[in-house]
Amino acid sequence: MRKKSKVLLASVLLIISFIAFCYFSVYRPIAAINKKSKTLIASAKQLKETFSKNDITLLKTKMTDFSAQYQDFQKTAQSIYWLSFVPYVSDFKNGVEAGEYIIKAGIESVKAIEPYADLIGFKKGESSFVDKSAEERLHTAVLTLDKLVEKVDPIAKDIDLANEKLSKINPNRYPKKIGNLVIRERLTELIDQFTGLSSLFVDAKPLIKKLPEILGSKKEKTYLILYQNDKERRATGGFLTFYAVFKIKDGKMSIVSSDDIYSLDSSIASHPKAPPEILTYHKGVNLFYIRDSNLSPDFKESVKLFESLYQKSSLRVKYDGIIAMDSKVLVDLLKIFGNIYVSGIKFSADIDKRCDCPSVIYTLFDIVDRPVGYIKENRKGILGELMYVLFQTALRSSPSKYWGKLTEVMLDDLQKKHILLYFVDDEIQKAVEQVNFAGRIKDSKNNDYLHINNVNFAGAKSNMFVSEEIQSVTKGREREITVNYKNPYPHSDCNLERGGLCLNATLRNWVRIYVPSGSKLVEFQGSLKKVQVYDDLGKTVFEGYLEVPTQGKATIKVKYTLPSNISTNTILVQKQPGVENQTLTVFIDNKKVYDGVLDTDKEINKY
Repeated sequence: MRKKSKVLLASVLLIISFIAFCYFSVYRPIAAINKKSKTLIASAKQLKETFSKNDITLLKTKMTDFSAQYQDFQKTAQSIYWLSFVPYVSDFKNGVEAGEYIIKAGIESVKAIEPYADLIGFKKGESSFVDKSAEERLHTAVLTLDKLVEKVDPIAKDIDLANEKLSKINPNRYPKKIGNLVIRERLTELIDQFTGLSSLFVDAKPLIKKLPEILGSKKEKTYLILYQNDKERRATGGFLTFYAVFKIKDGKMSIVSSDDIYSLDSSIASHPKAPPEILTYHKGVNLFYIRDSNLSPDFKESVKLFESLYQKSSLRVKYDGIIAMDSKVLVDLLKIFGNIYVSGIKFSADIDKRCDCPSVIYTLFDIVDRPVGYIKENRKGILGELMYVLFQTALRSSPSKYWGKLTEVMLDDLQKKHILLYFVDDEIQKAVEQVNFAGRIKDSKNNDYLHINNVNFAGAKSNMFVSEEIQSVTKGREREITVNYKNPYPHSDCNLERGGLCLNATLRNWVRIYVPSGSKLVEFQGSLKKVQVYDDLGKTVFEGYLEVPTQGKATIKVKYTLPSNISTNTILVQKQPGVENQTLTVFIDNKKVYDGVLDTDKEINKY
């Protein structure tokens, strides 16, 4: 009996000890963590509100206060790290440690930009910067960039360490929902968003370091601007419409020339015979012109074709780089700065009912393309004047009011390939390629790949009216690509004698589908010309031709098999530069893995 009593007493004491241990080692620490996390969340909301005020001094104070609160929270959190053998606790630990690195990077960033806060849109007491001329502002900005880039390495290191910690967290071990609270999807989004941002910052580091040099801090730089009319789509975004030459030294910029691309073509004494692609698909064109030189989907390769003709021009200049941009850039700038007047003509981002497009687009077409019974002075040169006025407006504007938004919009246009960059300097070129600003066709190695490239040859400006829906269905190693083209708008008045403005007409579309090298074509439906199969840019290409009538539609269906060395778990889909509102739906083994707008290159995972 005594023995049983002792065993019972020992059991009771063990249970009490276990409960006490759980209370003091688990429950109380978790309760303390929960309490401090609520305080921290409230402080984070205040910090977010402070950031929106663009006050660098206040932001620095709030960041310091938040850092102190986070350190206090982190000390409390460490009380349960001994349970890291439990996956959820391990995730918590990695998340907290990632937060430490993120805050450290944030504080270092604020310290780095504080001396030059007014240059990038933050308020910092009274600023003499806003009183300077446009040229002086850019000059000041370039000179300070050299000092700013010195801080890039330590900030990038902290961001990389934070990303390393977050990558260890597995969202799939969490429930989809707890009540109405979405857990797994939200956690996945947060990790993916930070991974994307951190990758962009780390990848952009070489480019950031080269920015002062690009802006002429070491020696004068000469750049060509090429405007691509995306409403008349070409391989790299649009028909080359105008060009400009500008020089920049220490941020001081001067426009050397700005003219119609036809003037550049006229400066070539003898044009070579057009390549087979143009002879096959381009209506009535037998010679090779600069305006048609962007034939390759790879921007760097198209620049080589451009250069082969440009070197024959009597107007050629030695340049350090090329900046290609399309109409979305114009529209975005007008949305930021409002209406602009050039030569007494109003340019606006408001929608014009005559084309259901931004007014600036219709106005430019009206000036450039409408036939009249007199000679139009500076027909396409007005685009250069408009871009120059917009640039000057940006420099004259209040940095705290506009520059933050301007930077955000231009970065978005670079990511969505409405701006493409090419540099003669190999180091700078590699830097822009690393952040995917160079319009290159990527090497997907052993992973799956898709790029659909559409070229409008003599089909008016019909890409302004035609919508495109892409569907990719993969079953095993077989894939079917369907592209639906629709034009619901009526035909324009294309009678030149009446002075009609021919915007919408039948789209004459040369289409190339880039897939993994070694893929075998099974069937190509919808092409009006003989289908071609060949290799280009490290890919296999299926080429065809179709026409989309006004108030009509057309469809192509392409079936092919993938080579055995290609993994179908992930597919890289590269968008065509200059394209907007193109939709994409992807099915892999009867599972819908993507359904949305193809606005950037997408790496789509089966799982």
